[in-house]
Amino acid sequence: MRKFAIACLTLALGLMLAAGAGAAETIKLAVMEPFSGNFKDIGDRYAEGVQYAAEVLNAKGGINGKKIEVIPVDTEVNPAVATRKATKLILQDNVRHFCGGTGSSVAGAMEALADKHNTLFFTYGMAAASLTGDKCNRNFFRTCANTDMQSYALATWVAEQGFKKVFCIAQDYSFGQEAVAAFTKKLKELNPQAEIVGQVMHPMGTKDFAPYVSQIISSGAEVVFTSNWGNDLTLLLKQAQPMGLKAKFAGYYLNDELMINAVANDQAVIGSVGAEIYMVSIPGQANQEFVEGFKKAKGFYPTWLRGKAYAATMFWAEALKKAGNDKVDDVIKAWEGLTYDGPAGKWTMRACDHQVQQPVWIAEIVAKNPYFSHAFVGPAKMVASDKITTPCEQTGCKGLAK
Repeated sequence: MRKFAIACLTLALGLMLAAGAGAAETIKLAVMEPFSGNFKDIGDRYAEGVQYAAEVLNAKGGINGKKIEVIPVDTEVNPAVATRKATKLILQDNVRHFCGGTGSSVAGAMEALADKHNTLFFTYGMAAASLTGDKCNRNFFRTCANTDMQSYALATWVAEQGFKKVFCIAQDYSFGQEAVAAFTKKLKELNPQAEIVGQVMHPMGTKDFAPYVSQIISSGAEVVFTSNWGNDLTLLLKQAQPMGLKAKFAGYYLNDELMINAVANDQAVIGSVGAEIYMVSIPGQANQEFVEGFKKAKGFYPTWLRGKAYAATMFWAEALKKAGNDKVDDVIKAWEGLTYDGPAGKWTMRACDHQVQQPVWIAEIVAKNPYFSHAFVGPAKMVASDKITTPCEQTGCKGLAK
């Protein structure tokens, strides 16, 4: 009898230890971002959004009873570095879930790696249309707008405003080229009377925009479309207004508070518009609660990149909840066709190419706003997803079969 009691006690202790170990398991999410170098501020802001989502989820018990463990990985915006570090995490730490937002070249490499090792990678900022087009695969999901969608949204705004003379300026590489091509195509569809009065594709890292600004002024353009980002956008705006350019800008990234602060001239940005999938000024209770909660927890606003990454991580979490586990194959199946109603409106993950269908928000830069002492976005207005979507058969994605 004594031996039997000892055996029962041993078994009970074993089960308790096993249960404790199970409870201690986490769902590891590797955040692939630049945490050093010229793009560190981009990576930091994206990671803050992911981390806050994890904190919110963990405070509610995690996902399917497991807490989320966020693992920051410095990609240096280098595909080789990103895949080397990710491979180590896959083989040594059994990490199966990855995300990132900076560098479509990194996305392409991670997409191939995810396919090879059957991991899952989702992006909240890597916009090249080809990633869910001819390069699509079942292990890659995009929770942000691609270049087609963002350009279509700005073309819709330009057409609705009735502008007849439009100038395009962008960085001369695949992203800028895709952005301009999509914008001009959509604008012609929406307003055949609109004229592209000039187009400049300039080198990355241009130091003097004066010759280009002179071209814009000479063209008589009423509005300037640009997909520029980083220092190229800052310098363009800095030089345009003092040279006498009256035309306003319609751009991808004019809602970047750090860029506006760096321009250091509110008159250079007021009246221009930005277009993005997330802005702090999106109306509605869901966004208001998110903004207030984030501000209370962090002491600053969840502007731009933070909001995009937060909403994307929450969408990913919904897929895990629906799957009932974090197994990659089950999560992929659960995410396809799933709808998430979050701070930026309703998002639906299209099964045919894993490109989210979502609204894009347009906002004018105004002098007075509740967020900063400098100019920033005013109230955001929605461009519905059905106005900016590209049918799956036109994307170049040939299917996502395993």
